[in-house]
Amino acid sequence: MGIDSIWAWAVVVGVVLALFVLDFLVAVRRPHAVGMREAALWSAFYIAVAVAFGLALWPLAGPQIASEYITGWLVEKSLSIDNLFVFVIILTRFQVPEEYRQKALLFGIAAALVLRAVLISVGAAAITLFSPTFLLFGLILLWTAIQLARHRNEDPDVSGNPVLRWTKRTLPTTENLHSGQLVAEEDGRKVITPLFLVFVAIGTTDLLFALDSIPAIFGITQHPLIVFAANAFALLGLRALYFLIQGLLERLVYLSLGLSLILAFIGVKLILAFLHQDVTQAIPEIPSMISLAVILTILLVTVVASMWRVRRHPDERAHAGALRHLRKQQPERPEETSRRDTGKH
Repeated sequence: MGIDSIWAWAVVVGVVLALFVLDFLVAVRRPHAVGMREAALWSAFYIAVAVAFGLALWPLAGPQIASEYITGWLVEKSLSIDNLFVFVIILTRFQVPEEYRQKALLFGIAAALVLRAVLISVGAAAITLFSPTFLLFGLILLWTAIQLARHRNEDPDVSGNPVLRWTKRTLPTTENLHSGQLVAEEDGRKVITPLFLVFVAIGTTDLLFALDSIPAIFGITQHPLIVFAANAFALLGLRALYFLIQGLLERLVYLSLGLSLILAFIGVKLILAFLHQDVTQAIPEIPSMISLAVILTILLVTVVASMWRVRRHPDERAHAGALRHLRKQQPERPEETSRRDTGKH
């Protein structure tokens, strides 16, 4: 059975769906505030599942595929931590109560995974049909790394999300949470609740992160199934990881800088892969095991340096980093606010 065979896809998608159902039963069927012990147990569970998948690949697909998956999962996991910054901003901005945050995160992550699957398909097709795709991906990652490093002390402007603004402008909304429903009924008409807006914000904002992470993981492996599995297992643990490290996030003051180094390294790796394949084989490629060692080293140094910095400067706080300088948001026009509140469109 090949690594990208229909049966392999069926197994991986089946496992991912089963884990989503499990998350659904925990987060939606019994909404509650998540404590530290529960978050730690669920985080450990999802890490164990991801590692177990990599160990299973070793005898089934070989050490090369297994190391590519582990490296890709580690890259996606580290990049997804940056997502958590944005999740904190979104949930705080919409003032989502603790007992409903699991549900908002779960639906947002599910939407993010579907959108990423589409991007993975597009990326795999581009690599097959257009040989300079590696070069394009590499240049995108280098540009992203530079921008992230330049704006590492800023946070993304979630209010500028065009899909979120269109949703708020077009659909009738309510400020009432309606016991955690996404869509409710008020005065005989359907309205969307703040949780629906959070769901849209998380899902579509993650898409912007995927524009960086998908090219990054294609720099590790060219197997679409491995790319999907690494993304899926990295995203699945975000719900629990959010509650586990939301207090720690603000201490990782060098996270954006560390992630920019990882993206730059993978960008160089992709460019070298293009030159090796399309120009001359005299130009070396970077092996997967070296990539894994470099990424682990960057992450370790980032965490240690962040802890050291915060210890010396207790008032310093981390930021998610932005890909462009934030401009002052224009106030919403009165007629748009009135139309949204009344549900007329």
